[in-house]
Amino acid sequence: MKLDAYKLGVATAIVLAIIWVICSVLVLALPALMMQMGGHMLHADLGAAQWTLHWPGFIIGLILWSLLGGLMVWAVAAVYNRLVG
Repeated sequence: MKLDAYKLGVATAIVLAIIWVICSVLVLALPALMMQMGGHMLHADLGAAQWTLHWPGFIIGLILWSLLGGLMVWAVAAVYNRLVG
């Protein structure tokens, strides 16, 4: 079965954009809890760190995470399609 690499990449970009927005809202609403969760995910003590979330950073992060994630999944699907012949 072949995958439509373009559609899979676009779908991934959309889902990552939604996740980015949800995560950013959580950082704004619950900064201490999100910092603690980030520390647990990184196996680090981020107690002294602070969040800095501004509109340009939000927009740039949204675009980059969505674009790079979509491109990566597009590439995986393209390679998969070549492997299955």
